[in-house]
Amino acid sequence: MLRHAGPVTHRWVPWREISPHVAVAVVAAEDQKFPDHHGFDFASISSALSGEEGRARRPRGASTISQQVAKNLFLWPGRSWLRKGLEAWLTLWIEWLWPKRRTLEIYLNIAEFGPGIFGIGAASTAYFGTPPAHLDAAQAARLAAVLPDPRRLQVSDPGPYATARAAQIREQVAMLGGPAYLRGL
Repeated sequence: MLRHAGPVTHRWVPWREISPHVAVAVVAAEDQKFPDHHGFDFASISSALSGEEGRARRPRGASTISQQVAKNLFLWPGRSWLRKGLEAWLTLWIEWLWPKRRTLEIYLNIAEFGPGIFGIGAASTAYFGTPPAHLDAAQAARLAAVLPDPRRLQVSDPGPYATARAAQIREQVAMLGGPAYLRGL
């Protein structure tokens, strides 16, 4: 979703040119059930609604990668019941029409990784001076770590929270089995 008033950098990158480290790091950070759910993670939604997530640590959203694609690709910024309803409807269509790999490819190409930096193509060049295919596990985790709030968290100067989050993402990636976790997509 374009919310930045300054210059925008974006470069579309096809799936075959994206490092598998990036794909699995983003899934580990944003939606670990992505390969298995049908657009909605009802356990996370229930937990977020009941406030269980926020008691132990920062509250987090329950949106899946599919929901974020629906919201960021097709809808306007802001929050309303109408927009949330349209997001749910579009998520169902995305899940029905697109394979998971395509949904993840689109997400990686439209996600904001910093002010005015949209998509993995622009982010890999801006932050690491390398094409997305050459990103390693540590770089991928740093990129995934900023996704919840790319306006506040920084890839280039991550600070303690983003550094710790990147380390947690790398642990989660290892527990998921690394890039092999997404082979079936």
